Amino acid sequence: MNKSESKYFNTALRMDEALLALLEEKDLDYITVKEICHQAGVNRSTFYLHYETIADLVNETLEMVNQRFLSYFPQQEEVVLANMSSREREELVLVTREYLLPYLRFIRDNKKVYRAAFRNPGSMQAHTRYGELKQRILGPILERFEIPAAHHPYYMAYYVEGIIAIVKEWLRQDCTDEVEMIADIIESCVGYGDGRRPCGK
Repeated sequence: MNKSESKYFNTALRMDEALLALLEEKDLDYITVKEICHQAGVNRSTFYLHYETIADLVNETLEMVNQRFLSYFPQQEEVVLANMSSREREELVLVTREYLLPYLRFIRDNKKVYRAAFRNPGSMQAHTRYGELKQRILGPILERFEIPAAHHPYYMAYYVEGIIAIVKEWLRQDCTDEVEMIADIIESCVGYGDGRRPCGK
């Protein structure tokens, strides 16, 4: 990356961070280009050099957050799915510490992002991230448990919304409780105390 590209990248990063900071305070509909520029320490012409609209900045910010999120996980999705398909059904766990701990560490290290996402679920496209989780991880696991396909949306809503509720409460506590404690709580809530089998199975 040359000096010009590095400067361009650093300016874009400042605007990403500025947007996240503003989203903690207000809804996206009420954020202006002027406020973003002031928060980032750039002028309006610099903003329009990078983006046509605030929506473009939102898309870039979401991509930046997503890359950060993925970097916390030690294995790729293909490995997760391969491990899942090779395990006996009795060994399957809907929520494992292997993936729960990195997820919770990311939330703790990016509290601002998650507060903004919960404050602005539509504009931050939180449903998209959880949509991937449902389709790629929870869906195949529920199939292995032989849960009827028509029931999947309800099981997924139960588990995902439950985890989100715990995370929201943890954020209200400013993530002061240890990651391991929150993981223990989630694990105890998603199954019969051992994190295994969807409820009702």
